[in-house]
Amino acid sequence: MTVKPEQRSIIFNHLDGLVTAPVAYSLHHKKVLDVLLEVKTISLKELTDKFNANEGYLNVALRTLASQGFLDYSVNNATEEIIVSTNANSAFAFSLFPLYKDVIDLLKNSDLFTSVHIATAFLPELQTVFNKYINHFGITFSSDPKEKALQEQVLNHIEGYLVGPIIVSLGMTGMFHKYFMETSFRPEEFHKEPEVFKIILDFFTHLDWFTEKKGYYQFTETGLFFAKRATAYGVTVSYLPMFRAMDDLLFGNPSTLRNIGVNEDELHVNREMNVWGSGGAHATYFKVVDDILIEIFNKPIQEQPKGILDMGCGNGAFLQHVFDVIERQTLRGKMLEEYPLFLVGVDYNQAALKVSRANLIKADIWAKVIWGDIGKPDLLAQDLKENYNIDLGDLLNVRTFLDHNRIWELPTLVTPDRVSTSTGAFAHRGRRISNNDVEDNLLDHFNKWAPFVHKFGLLIIELHTIPPELTAANLGKTAATAYDTTHGFSDQYIVEIDVLHKIAAEAGLQPDPQYFKKFPNTDYATVSINLLKG
Repeated sequence: MTVKPEQRSIIFNHLDGLVTAPVAYSLHHKKVLDVLLEVKTISLKELTDKFNANEGYLNVALRTLASQGFLDYSVNNATEEIIVSTNANSAFAFSLFPLYKDVIDLLKNSDLFTSVHIATAFLPELQTVFNKYINHFGITFSSDPKEKALQEQVLNHIEGYLVGPIIVSLGMTGMFHKYFMETSFRPEEFHKEPEVFKIILDFFTHLDWFTEKKGYYQFTETGLFFAKRATAYGVTVSYLPMFRAMDDLLFGNPSTLRNIGVNEDELHVNREMNVWGSGGAHATYFKVVDDILIEIFNKPIQEQPKGILDMGCGNGAFLQHVFDVIERQTLRGKMLEEYPLFLVGVDYNQAALKVSRANLIKADIWAKVIWGDIGKPDLLAQDLKENYNIDLGDLLNVRTFLDHNRIWELPTLVTPDRVSTSTGAFAHRGRRISNNDVEDNLLDHFNKWAPFVHKFGLLIIELHTIPPELTAANLGKTAATAYDTTHGFSDQYIVEIDVLHKIAAEAGLQPDPQYFKKFPNTDYATVSINLLKG
């Protein structure tokens, strides 16, 4: 199948919409945008005080709109002041935000967008919004090219809300089995509630994802493209429970979704969906680490790690990939009887541990799968030594998209006169965290791990932010808005690639230039692979 650039662009626009719509509508509904239009330029602190908002999350929200080109945003890390200003797009874009109302009402008042199963009870609401979308919500497209582009941008956002959760639901429940992708079928052949499924299929037919003939539906090439990339939507959609509470996050109790016990399910994210989405989406990067693994495990046996520890093992997919590469393509793979490969999967989330154990057992791969906190490597090292007689420092430590998800702690050592080079927006339970403190906290984090990785290195695939104006200049080419917003509201700390390298160096860890990669290989890269060595 030939992949068309415009098809990839649609996915990015959909992901933008999933996070932008609730942010934009909440700020519109609370009249924050009216104030912006009136004063033109205002500080984050002034807006926070005027609306009694939660400064950290309001910062994330404003940066989200800036990333879509709807306003301008600047941060001065020397003074820790943030300024937002309207631009040429603001007034017209803000006037379109009421169009988000229908999908936001559905998000707030039903489980339609947050559940894997879509019930008949949602049929009337779903049909109504589908019909409104098909008729462009009654808007007349402007003759002004810039205004028309903004209208299309907002409609693409709404389309993202209508297709993203559904495509994830269908992907997780088996709709995209090869049988259905290659043959025609009737709704009742697949779905236990064919009335709902027919409404969905008719909408997807309107989008040219299916053809319909005499009640039988079949995928088009366009539909197959999106079906095969359903996991690309999974992570962003998994955070919709959090976006449902946008008004509380911005103007109410910012901890509404986070006050849970150790054994209670998370409220801000559908973790099973998150693990499903991340496992599929991250597979793209696994092959890139192959060369590093092959070189390491082709060395003389006395120079090799005893095994691999995957911190944040998720669904176990990365450990499976690692084992397959080493077994089939390295010297160590021929010596596993004599020199077994110790595989350790570690995760903070019990649901992820359960999924990972099941997948590794199914793949017939021996591994220890245990609970651990990325912020406490000393406790992990103690657990491994006492219970499994494994030294953490004897393992190659790897992780995929995890270092930014450490639990926030105040920096133990504050670097005098530090002026961060990050443009990010960071928060913890609604409280704004300065970019300077985020860099010091990251330094603490790397300092904790340095003693355990100096021997074999720390291999990381990591997510990054980019400046909002760079995102706005590359809409349809990057998922940066979705990454920044989901991570900002869920208290995660993604920094730019150069910031990661700078802070790692302060902890005595340098990226091996031979293995450094970034994706895409442009100035708006949001993913990097590094082998950090002491």
